[in-house]
Amino acid sequence: MSETWVTPVTLTGNFVCLEPLTEAHVPALAAIGCEESIWRYMRYGDMRDEATMRAWVRHLLKGQAAGTDLPFTVIHLASRRVAGATRYMEIRSLHRGLEIGGTWYGLEFQRTVVNTECKYLLLSHAFETLGCIRVQFKTDARNERSLRALERIGAVREGVLRNHRILDDDFVRDSVYFSVLDREWPGVKARLEGMLGR
Repeated sequence: MSETWVTPVTLTGNFVCLEPLTEAHVPALAAIGCEESIWRYMRYGDMRDEATMRAWVRHLLKGQAAGTDLPFTVIHLASRRVAGATRYMEIRSLHRGLEIGGTWYGLEFQRTVVNTECKYLLLSHAFETLGCIRVQFKTDARNERSLRALERIGAVREGVLRNHRILDDDFVRDSVYFSVLDREWPGVKARLEGMLGR
């Protein structure tokens, strides 16, 4: 596949806009993202202040420069406020696959249409523009909310990688993997469009 895989792009829906992540987003991300519950199951540790958020953003931008990640800031269109962040990661152009992950939202944007439309925009771009044959997701086996959300959109649960990661608090995490394949995308797309009222 071509280098367009790692080229920043803006994806706009009816409820959210996914903009390429930059350091200019750090203050707004820190304003909504320094809440311990957001990071409970994430591998990055807690974001405590603007400095830790900036370090996290710089880490993602290094991945973008290396061609392994393509991070986005999520903008809630109605309020024009930053709602959180998400990204393409583990980009495998040779195998036409990638992962959607590292996703988080400020508390007021959780359990809203924000996540549904983000997944819709990212999956649409992956399958319909980038030509992916596989998009994967992974989550901490303890994260019931994330597990339910992935099942809800129609992703297929593939299995558990046991003792997959050691987190910052030394907890040994099991990761549950899900995926959507290109042949499954039309059904998942229809489901997401139904959820979004399209």
